[in-house]
Amino acid sequence: MKKVFTYIKPYTVRMIFGLIIKVLGSFMDLGLPWVLAYILDDIIPLKDIGLILWWGVAMILLSIGARSFNIKANRMASKVARDVMEELRHDLFVKIQSLSGTQLDYFTVASLESRMTTDTYNIHHMIGMMQRIGVRAPILLIGGTIITSTLEPVLTLVLAGVLPFLGVVVFLVSRKGIPLYTKLQLSIDRMVRVVRENISGVRVIKALSKTQYEKERFAKVNQEVSNKEQNAGLTMAITNPIMNFLLNFGLTLVIIVGAYRVNSGASEPGKIVAFLSYFTIMLHAVMAINRIFVVYSKAFASAARIEEVLDSPEDLEEVSITPMNTEDHITFNHVSFSYTQEPCIKDVSFSIRKGESLGIIGSTGSGKTTLINLLMRFYDVNEGSILIQGQDIRSIPKQELRKKFGVVFQNDVLFADTVAENIRIGRDLPIDNLWTAAEHAQAAEFVKELDGQLGFELAIKGSNLSGGQKQRLLITRALAGQPEIIILDDSSSALDYKTDAKLRKEIRENYSDTTVIMIAQRISSVMQLDNILVIEDGQMVGYGTHEDLMKNCDVYQKIYQSQIG
Repeated sequence: MKKVFTYIKPYTVRMIFGLIIKVLGSFMDLGLPWVLAYILDDIIPLKDIGLILWWGVAMILLSIGARSFNIKANRMASKVARDVMEELRHDLFVKIQSLSGTQLDYFTVASLESRMTTDTYNIHHMIGMMQRIGVRAPILLIGGTIITSTLEPVLTLVLAGVLPFLGVVVFLVSRKGIPLYTKLQLSIDRMVRVVRENISGVRVIKALSKTQYEKERFAKVNQEVSNKEQNAGLTMAITNPIMNFLLNFGLTLVIIVGAYRVNSGASEPGKIVAFLSYFTIMLHAVMAINRIFVVYSKAFASAARIEEVLDSPEDLEEVSITPMNTEDHITFNHVSFSYTQEPCIKDVSFSIRKGESLGIIGSTGSGKTTLINLLMRFYDVNEGSILIQGQDIRSIPKQELRKKFGVVFQNDVLFADTVAENIRIGRDLPIDNLWTAAEHAQAAEFVKELDGQLGFELAIKGSNLSGGQKQRLLITRALAGQPEIIILDDSSSALDYKTDAKLRKEIRENYSDTTVIMIAQRISSVMQLDNILVIEDGQMVGYGTHEDLMKNCDVYQKIYQSQIG
């Protein structure tokens, strides 16, 4: 919780002011039973109606003041909780954006979504409650104990004998509750992952008649969440019946002892009535403290998960490496890499000059996309180095490095925004650039037919466009910024051969000074490029022109024969 408290620190003055208001309101609440006892024992026997009315008005003013002060303090508490969580969510989002591929694989997308939503909500709830009930309940409990000791010391001793048992119960149960809520959040992560996969792949699930299977799969993780929630809830709920028993037992003793003292003349009825009122106030205060421990247990578990992300080290740090003098634009120098223990890229070396084009082809899972992930430094190589214009990419600031690229990933995303904003993606690009890029990407024709053209609103993931239209729009995005390097990762799979050929022709003619890397499944998409890299099981098994590979690369020959014959 230490890091969470650093976000609260800037609001200390506002919280202190709210605390003062809350304390004043709580003292006014504590004053009401005392005034009632004074009226019953001292004012009513005088039979002075005016005096009784005056003290009655005082009780009304105390009640109004208590409500007003508490409402004002609660609103201030809500504002503090809102502002703290706004900053925490912002920093958490920024941190998630900066995580490396390895860290994203470790946390998983579903878990990060859960931390951004459920965990931040738990902390928000805790911050608000600690300012509202966390201040008010202890004041009512301690203040009530002090006042009752002045009214009826004997009855106060009865009450004081019960309170230590309550404290022990709260401490023991809350200590068991925090680990249970941590396990609950992990189960929620798994449920979010299943929901996310089902929503993303709902068409596939329906097409393959797997709806019942997915229902059973969700029911399993949902039941797991319910079981974990039940275990945590039952553990924390133990406090309620035990505390109720202890408090009601104490209340019974107070009534019995109080009745005996009034009957013997050792006490007055007004004091007993006031004591019972204080006991009720203190009962509610103890129950509120119990709720605080439940909320705190959840928030503590959630804070640990959020701090794990915020404290995750920067594993893609910049290093100082002396640049090399070379005419090559991109160089892979004996690069090896593994996601786990088994290497997926093994000793790959090649180079491309500026303005040249490279095709990468190979079977599914051979490591084609991994090469792009390494080039854009989503992951760091385990061995070897990658250079751009002789400079090791580990020595280039990440923002500067990635501005060099215009990229279309294999499973790229369109956002629920206008066509223009989906092309710009926050970049300050003039309209002419958008239309020019659309022409080159073979997208201008269908964009002009859309209602609103560049202002047309896309649905989430561009679901109101066809597959070919989405790919052409994504290629437009990559070309619009006139990048130094264009990467097209299987970005023409939904295009017909004629459109694919036109696209490749436009790129050759209009981006002659741009280095182009194209990953493709179709050999026809890469056979006209300057060089072709053939990769198999993470190893480079061929490199050269189409003609060269047809002579000396068996893997390339087999691909050619299977596709073209």
